[in-house]
Amino acid sequence: MAFSDPEHRERLQLQPAVVWLLKFGGVVILVLLVAVFGARLARDLAANFPAAAETVPPSAAGETSFTIPAGVSARTIGEILEESGLIEDVRAFERDVRRLGVADELQAGDYTLPGGTPSEIIAALVAGPAKGNVFTLRVIEGLTVDAMLDSIASQTEHTHEDLEAALLSGDVKSVLLPESAPSGYPGTVRWEGLLAPDTYEFRNDATPEEILSRLADTLVSRLDDQDWTLLEAAGLTPYQGLIIASLIEREAKLAEDRPLIASVIMNRLEAGIGLQIDATVLYALGENPGQLLVEDLEIDSPYNTYKVPGLPPTPIAGVRLASLEAAAAPAESAFYYYVLVDPSGRHGFSETLEEHNRKKQEAKDAGIIP
Repeated sequence: MAFSDPEHRERLQLQPAVVWLLKFGGVVILVLLVAVFGARLARDLAANFPAAAETVPPSAAGETSFTIPAGVSARTIGEILEESGLIEDVRAFERDVRRLGVADELQAGDYTLPGGTPSEIIAALVAGPAKGNVFTLRVIEGLTVDAMLDSIASQTEHTHEDLEAALLSGDVKSVLLPESAPSGYPGTVRWEGLLAPDTYEFRNDATPEEILSRLADTLVSRLDDQDWTLLEAAGLTPYQGLIIASLIEREAKLAEDRPLIASVIMNRLEAGIGLQIDATVLYALGENPGQLLVEDLEIDSPYNTYKVPGLPPTPIAGVRLASLEAAAAPAESAFYYYVLVDPSGRHGFSETLEEHNRKKQEAKDAGIIP
């Protein structure tokens, strides 16, 4: 459409300039709004995550190396990071981990990290260690120390003899290590139960000492993470709690039985009744004959709880975390006996010998036990 009005034509000629100014002004206002609200958001994040606002400088070499054992708590991880100089406040680290909901996602392994904010370190722990020149080692629960060394040897280039020599050299350390082995037993028995079963990652060039030290440190951390108040009140030490955990490990098949078996052990110890646990006799025999005979129960060994009162002198196997937890927190019960009553591995628990003998006979009649 054409317009002949000069005034109207002048307004039309000025319109692009006005539009440009309006658009430019809108952009400026938008930038100012983003700057203002962005600054406010940054202040809010800093207030909500104060630990993340503090950057810990890297080590003099630019990076810090440390190891997170398997199965340890966020607090223990925080203590390791604090000792390594990567964080300044363990409790603040714990709070950040809980707030982010990643307590169960922090991965064990060997790390080399530069300095950074706690939030960056947490992210690195969730991502896990670098997967470069490493291998995975799986150590299952319930093994004696000799069987554990065989398992490690089968998965590495180290021989059983290499690993045994490392344990006996003094280079592998544990605050739980007894001063001597029971009379008549080899020195490696001192290490019974002191190496934590789990899945680990190691560098391909890891030495026997490095591998075994990692397993030993993991076990100590797990033991330290338990509350041993109940056992200590009964006059027992955390090491004796580990011995109880090893009995549970060898006896229990199902998770729900572990605290109940722990209660039977505690009840019998308190009453001064012999534990009479078959797994200790099997350990004394050094093999599993498939069925214990009456004469097997007479074997002369400090591990034979049919003849020797109280706990055996050392653990009899490597334990999983659930067995440690059951040993530290036994169920409250009046049970003094248990027997396998179901092919699934479930045990029946009894307060009296009469009740126990009845369940035992029923299990025999059903072919569940010999």
